[in-house]
Amino acid sequence: MGRGRLLIIDDEPQIRRILPKLIAKFDCEVNSAESAEQGLNLIDQQNFDLILLDLRLPGRSGLEIIKEIKQKNPSTCLVVITAYGSVEVAIQAMKLGADDFLQKPFDTEQIRMIVRQVLERKELLKSMPEKGLSQELELELVGNSKQIQELKYMVERVAKVKSTVLIMGETGTGKELVARLIHRLSDRADKQFIVVNCAAVPGTLLESEFFGHTKGAFTDAVENKPGFFEVANGGTIFLDEIGELDFNLQAKLLRVLEEGEVVRLGSTKPISVDVRIITATNRDLRQMVEEKKFRQDFYYRLSVIPIMVPPLREHKEDLLILISHILSKLRKGAGLQVNGVSQKYLEILKHYNFPGNVRELENIIEHSVLLAGEQQILTPETIPDAVLQASGAEELAKKGMEIGLSLKQAKALATEQMESKLIQRMLNECGNNFSLTARKLGISRSALYYKIKKYKINLE
Repeated sequence: MGRGRLLIIDDEPQIRRILPKLIAKFDCEVNSAESAEQGLNLIDQQNFDLILLDLRLPGRSGLEIIKEIKQKNPSTCLVVITAYGSVEVAIQAMKLGADDFLQKPFDTEQIRMIVRQVLERKELLKSMPEKGLSQELELELVGNSKQIQELKYMVERVAKVKSTVLIMGETGTGKELVARLIHRLSDRADKQFIVVNCAAVPGTLLESEFFGHTKGAFTDAVENKPGFFEVANGGTIFLDEIGELDFNLQAKLLRVLEEGEVVRLGSTKPISVDVRIITATNRDLRQMVEEKKFRQDFYYRLSVIPIMVPPLREHKEDLLILISHILSKLRKGAGLQVNGVSQKYLEILKHYNFPGNVRELENIIEHSVLLAGEQQILTPETIPDAVLQASGAEELAKKGMEIGLSLKQAKALATEQMESKLIQRMLNECGNNFSLTARKLGISRSALYYKIKKYKINLE
């Protein structure tokens, strides 16, 4: 591993003396600072692979400067140091951008695992090719937002190396799609891609399913059977919902990762396997480690290359292109006539938070298509009531019905009020620049003038 650069920001002289000794076996250049300002000055002068930041500092606290550190040195691994029992503060720090945390008194092995992981990741990133995105990525991973472009770039790069990948993200974000793309863009693309849902394998069969068994190993073992790893030999195994994996089995999988071999149940003969492991979870594995529900050593081995798949609410600018992609797939499958959505339909979805992410968006579009009949454009009347209610449109519609409007009229009124608010907000953001506002809204200047007059929008 190449020489790493580490920065310790802590006001305790003893910590600044002890930490370098704990990681002395690694090839690291260690710098230290006793205050937030001193640390930020060092970060201005050079890039660091790892920053250990105490959250209790004189003057500005560590919590206050996390975002600033990440802006100055976005690629660094930032680990915060907290007092024993301050897990809530550490979690707050991680929400601000920290990657991990250490508790005092220090767990020596945890510190060493963090440093080892950071240095391994540095070497991997150096070896990954810098090149344009493949056509397959652009077609399969739909979206033009900054978040999705970064995801595509990361998938392209990690596909070319063998290291384990941990894909994190909420349910419905497309973690399995990301895993499949990593496999298809790798030099293992012509080999097996085995998907294992760790939550779906019965506990009594876990070891047999993963490692295989010999004839007579247990009552129902009537013949030799290879496990997932033997079947995936030369290819990739995708362990979905890894957070649900049995605690005891985690140690055995760690051995496979480190030694590259499995032993079937009922046998003592090791079998060599060459398998790339990709895992995924919607759970907070770091918190599970703290709660002793997930092995710490296994966690660090899995997360050599972590990839975060963003929730849909964080890249809603991709909604239209995603909807077009979904409609295109539906048309191919059923010969449907629907080829787009109205502006009001889109605005309602922009006000919705999508707890089920892209998978939920697909369900919403399918629901709308079924209700659309002969319509070529999807309109608000086809949106599920639960989505209307959650987006705020349903409450506005109810108010319309209370004053004697039909359901259709009330829904139209609701979407008009939402459209009015959107135009007002966009005008404010653009400093009442009509041309810029119209361009951002995707309408003509004359249409914008009409809507300003129609909705009596205040231009002050």
